[in-house]
Amino acid sequence: MWWTARLAESLLEVAPDALVVTGRDGVIRLANAAARDLFERDDLVGRSVDVLVPVNGPSMVPRLAAYMEGAHPPRRPGQPLTMARGTGAQFLADIALSVVDADDERLLVATIRDTGAEGFDPAQSLLASIVQSSHDAIVTTDLDGLVLSWNPGAERLYGYAAGEMVGRPKDLIIPVDRRPDEAEVRAIVGAGGRVDRHRTTRLRRDGTELAVSMLVSPLIGPDGRTVGVTTITRDMSERERAEARMQVVLDAAPDPLLGVGEDDRIVLANASAERLFGFPRSDLTGMPVRRLLPGGVRTEAGPSAGARRRDGSELPVEITLNTLTGEDGLITLVGVRDMSERLAALAEQERLRAEAERQKHEVRQQRTQRLESLGQLAGGIAHDFNNLLAVILNYAEFIVEDGADTPFALDAEQILRAGRRGSELTHQLLAFARREVVRPKPLDVNRVIGEVQQMLTRSIGEHITLGTALVDGLPAVVADPGQLEQVLVNLAVNARDAMPAGGHLTIDTGLVHVDEGHPAVREGLHPGGYVRIRVSDTGTGMPREVIEQAFEPFFTTKPSGEGTGLGLATVYGIVVQAGGTVQIYSEPGVGTTISILLPGSDAELVTDDAGRAVRPPGRGQTVLVAEDEPALREVTTRILRRGGYAVLSAADGVAALQLASEHGGPIDLLLTDVVMPGMLGRVLAERVLRLRPSTRVLFMSGYAQPVLTSNGILDPGVHLLEKPFTGADLLNAVADQLTAAL
Repeated sequence: MWWTARLAESLLEVAPDALVVTGRDGVIRLANAAARDLFERDDLVGRSVDVLVPVNGPSMVPRLAAYMEGAHPPRRPGQPLTMARGTGAQFLADIALSVVDADDERLLVATIRDTGAEGFDPAQSLLASIVQSSHDAIVTTDLDGLVLSWNPGAERLYGYAAGEMVGRPKDLIIPVDRRPDEAEVRAIVGAGGRVDRHRTTRLRRDGTELAVSMLVSPLIGPDGRTVGVTTITRDMSERERAEARMQVVLDAAPDPLLGVGEDDRIVLANASAERLFGFPRSDLTGMPVRRLLPGGVRTEAGPSAGARRRDGSELPVEITLNTLTGEDGLITLVGVRDMSERLAALAEQERLRAEAERQKHEVRQQRTQRLESLGQLAGGIAHDFNNLLAVILNYAEFIVEDGADTPFALDAEQILRAGRRGSELTHQLLAFARREVVRPKPLDVNRVIGEVQQMLTRSIGEHITLGTALVDGLPAVVADPGQLEQVLVNLAVNARDAMPAGGHLTIDTGLVHVDEGHPAVREGLHPGGYVRIRVSDTGTGMPREVIEQAFEPFFTTKPSGEGTGLGLATVYGIVVQAGGTVQIYSEPGVGTTISILLPGSDAELVTDDAGRAVRPPGRGQTVLVAEDEPALREVTTRILRRGGYAVLSAADGVAALQLASEHGGPIDLLLTDVVMPGMLGRVLAERVLRLRPSTRVLFMSGYAQPVLTSNGILDPGVHLLEKPFTGADLLNAVADQLTAAL
């Protein structure tokens, strides 16, 4: 009935939802007021349904016609469709379709609801704003791959406007060879899954490919079901080019480099890492770093790490670390240096150093043994030679004293001079061999240098200038003053001989601290404070081969007859015996510097007495003389008797001990040689003292080693008269002992 049709038309007109009726041809038959308002146009009737969707989208007519004939609906329930208003503005809408058979044709009724018109949602508005302002391409598609939305980032990335892509298949931007991957990703997301950081390629409008990284997640409908796919895509082309450039740089690095992510897995490796560990780069990427570095990536770099190769072999490595912040989070750049060759080189270097040190030690040991042998030889020579010199010197003195101003006396003076030179030679022999008697005491080295300076000036001659640079406040050194003077004289004479055309000689002092690393420690010095005496000249200098032999006894570079070869050997022996060392620095044509280090001491300095008291002559006191050398025994007896003493003379220790036990009167002093056949002087002294405890003892010897300590110092209570001695030396020593007994 007519009114029924008019009623239906009125009901449709006032319906709150937009209703659009179309036929098989896709021409709109009816559009109610809500539809006209929704699409913002009054000319819908008579137009194609394609005016309801974006201009560049695919035509809806074929799919609607197929649906009217019983095909699947073009949209799943709850799946939104991008539609277009008359102004061109796009919006998402939910569509419900139903087919109606009229009198003369089949019609399709579409109920359309704007999903964004259900009320203002601040969160949705914020989300929409973020999507629109994002630099990344954000695209939504349905589960069939038709584009539902296309933000400005997508327009910039792909070159297609939103109106050109909405409603069209996404395959337009997917390379053919990547479509199977896309289908796999779509299946994962369709099942509710998510794909992070999917690296692939896409097509721009101009056909060029670009590398991209995508985050793909499901689009959930109002009923909680997955109705589409949301893809956030970032252009990785520049990054991949940068990574390629970086890879070239990394591959050029000589050391292996690994990039390790926050999950302790390797994200990059260079060619050197491939060679070192034996894995191709494809296997290294994603590998747990502990497989290569069992200790992991430490927070501190160091040379003590271990690494493992593909074949299971291990190697020492040095690790350096740098932390980089990238889009994928923190990356630790691990530099791995193979230490095998370096450690082998260090081991070889240490072996060579140890070998060199062993050879140096052997050289020092050989020199020590050689000096010991020479010392023993010197001691034997000195014993006999000093006995002979004592006889020669004293008989020459008898001649001088008894025949003054006679030709014989003048000849005897020449004998005395030669004898004294012989005595000095034996002293030097014993000094370098460290077998001379040492009488050390605390000394001020500056004072010793000052006292000997005038004598040195005379010794070196006018063509050489002598200067000093002495540091005040130095600690004392404990040494024999006579020996220290001898050291200075020997060095000055050597310097003089190195400057025949003149030059400058400098003596300076200072304080040196020797620690464990000081080279002198290897020479046997103990760490501590040392007083340094340095003697420098501007002479000819010495080559290395001469320096290495400079302290050898009897070694000399001087012409025959001009040097004994004992000067520096004596210096060395004296200084070492005092607990110090001697060092030589020399350059040919420049000069030589000899440095002496002597241990500093807190002992108080001892000043010499202003003068010595005159010894009284003997008053008939009895002296028991034990000397195995007949001539010297005769000389000694003669001197003592002329000095006012009674003398008991014995040829050896046994005879002396018998005299001590049989003599009826007192024996005030035992004067005994140290080295005698049958009984040493110390043994004789001990036995005589058991018989006569009040008897004083005075030793005499040209070689006093048996009564010396290891440092060449006399034991406490031991008194020694060194051979060769003069008559005055003998009488003074005897008087001193007898006076001390009072």
